Amino acid sequence: MVEKRLGGVVGGGAVNTPSLVGSGRLLWVDAARGVAILMMILYHLVYDLDTFGGYGLESTSGFWGLFADATAALFVFLVGLSLCLSFRRTGEGRPGLYRKYLGRGARILLYGMLITLVSWALGMGLIVFGILHLIGASIILAYPFLRLGYANAVLGLLFLGAGAYVQSMSLTADGFGALLLPFGVVPEGLFMPDYRPLLPWFGVVLLGLAAGNALRERPEGAGAVKGGFRAAGPLAFLGRYSLFIYLVHQPLLIAVLLALGLVEL
Repeated sequence: MVEKRLGGVVGGGAVNTPSLVGSGRLLWVDAARGVAILMMILYHLVYDLDTFGGYGLESTSGFWGLFADATAALFVFLVGLSLCLSFRRTGEGRPGLYRKYLGRGARILLYGMLITLVSWALGMGLIVFGILHLIGASIILAYPFLRLGYANAVLGLLFLGAGAYVQSMSLTADGFGALLLPFGVVPEGLFMPDYRPLLPWFGVVLLGLAAGNALRERPEGAGAVKGGFRAAGPLAFLGRYSLFIYLVHQPLLIAVLLALGLVEL
C-alpha cells in the first residue's frame, strides 16, 4: 500500500506526522505540506510546457528556478520538523528506533530510484539525486542529530554555507569521483533536473529539526495552531497523501497536456 505523507514527509514511508495535543494530528503541518504539493504541481505544469511544449518559459532559471527551490525547501524543512516531533512523541530511548528510521528512509530511496527510471524512460533527464533521494537519505542521516536540539540551527547554517561553497567551486568529477554526486559534485555535462544534493539541502532538514525542537517545548501554542487550521481541511488532505500525489501527478499532467495537444513527447 502506498504510504501517505511526503516528508513526514514522504509518508507512512517516512515518519508519521506527530501531534502534541491528544491523539489528533497537527493539521497545520499537513496543511503546509498541502501548500507545497500545490506549488509542486504548478511548477511541474510550467516545466512540462517549457520542456515538452517549447513555450520558452525558462522553467529551470530565473523566477521559476527560485520557485522550484522554494517548493523543495518547504518540503525538506517539514521533513526535519516532523522527524523531531515524531522522535519526541514515540520515545527517544525506544529499542530498535533507528532500524525504524533506516527502513523508512530506505523505502523512500527506492521510490526515488523508481522516479529515476521513469524520468529516464520518458526522456525528462536523469534524476540521480532528486527530492525523494534527499528525503530518504536525510531520514537515515538525521538520527544522530535528533538529540541536539537548537544546535541543529547552527549546524544547518554550516551545511548551507558548505553547499554554497561547493557550488561556487563548480566542481566536476568522472569515474569513481561521481560517487560524490550526493554532495554537490557532478559529472561534467550531465543534465540532472530536480538535483537536491545533501550539501546544502541537508542543512534545511537540520533547520527543520531545530524548529521542531522549539515547537515541542510549547505544546499549548501547537494546540492553538491546530484548532485554527481546521478550516484548511482540503490542504491538509493533500498533505496527508502527498507521496501518492507526488508519484502520480507528473504522468497525469503529461497525459492531460498530450490530450490537449499542448505538448509532444
